Amino acid sequence: MYKTLSLLLFVGISIFSSVNAQDAELEVKTLLNDRVELKIPTSFNIMSEEVMKLKYPSERRPEIVYSDESGGINVGVSFTDNQASQDDLFKLVETFEKTFSNVYPSAEWFGFGIQYVNDRKVGYIEFITPAIDTEIYNLMFFTDLDGKLLICTFNCTRKSIEEWSGTAHEILNSLNIL
Repeated sequence: MYKTLSLLLFVGISIFSSVNAQDAELEVKTLLNDRVELKIPTSFNIMSEEVMKLKYPSERRPEIVYSDESGGINVGVSFTDNQASQDDLFKLVETFEKTFSNVYPSAEWFGFGIQYVNDRKVGYIEFITPAIDTEIYNLMFFTDLDGKLLICTFNCTRKSIEEWSGTAHEILNSLNIL
């Protein structure tokens, strides 16, 4: 579980973004061999393997990362080997909240819990963590897929929260397991 957590915090490298959230159009992307749908800003592109290796040096990096041109605003998707079911989600929310609170005692929390999205339970945690040269807003949301844990994360710098948090929640609310 802790190895999975290491890939969850997608740390934005750049402070500046070329896309304004008010201008960001979202489109539904079908991911993970047509098993998941998620809205992604149309201007975001899949991060190259080379950039992902630099940004996420662990071999347990996200499978897919969509990013703005600067690399500072990201949507990541990870399909883990961890067992999960709809019944496990409340416990997973508690575990993630406790783990991130321990790892980042200075984290600023906005909330955590479970909500229904497209008739299924989705756990989420929303918080800001310190980084080397800025602070990172993270909205992590997760559910089960084929008995395993699916984790999606939106992140951006603190200075972009006001502009992008609404879009982050729109992305969360678009999650659809096919």
